[in-house]
Amino acid sequence: MALQWMILTYVVAVEAAIAILITLPSPKPLKSRIVSLISLILQPSMFIVPFSAFQLLDIYWKNEHRLLCTGETCTASERDRYEKSIYKSQRNVILCTAACLLYWCIYRICKYQKDIQSLEEVEQRYKDE
Repeated sequence: MALQWMILTYVVAVEAAIAILITLPSPKPLKSRIVSLISLILQPSMFIVPFSAFQLLDIYWKNEHRLLCTGETCTASERDRYEKSIYKSQRNVILCTAACLLYWCIYRICKYQKDIQSLEEVEQRYKDE
């Protein structure tokens, strides 16, 4: 299980770096090349959305079937372990939603950049006529 969360953590970190890279101001030729490269990478990296959704379902199922530790029968170590598992599941939910949200943001930014580029080309053609 830890390997899945480590992979998801790295994917979120890479997505955040890509989002920062495409939103930084840069010259138009460089920006267009970066956006086209990232657009090529976006479709194969779509796997992150169903992967995150599956992980969210797994967290939900485990949360529904988790033994509660609130009574007098729980020891301090059991209570600490229970609270730690709750914190880990909350962190993992944030990680899954961040992965989906960052993917969507990168997709939309690339789409907007391509739209702007095509509108600039149309404008240039009208100016040349």
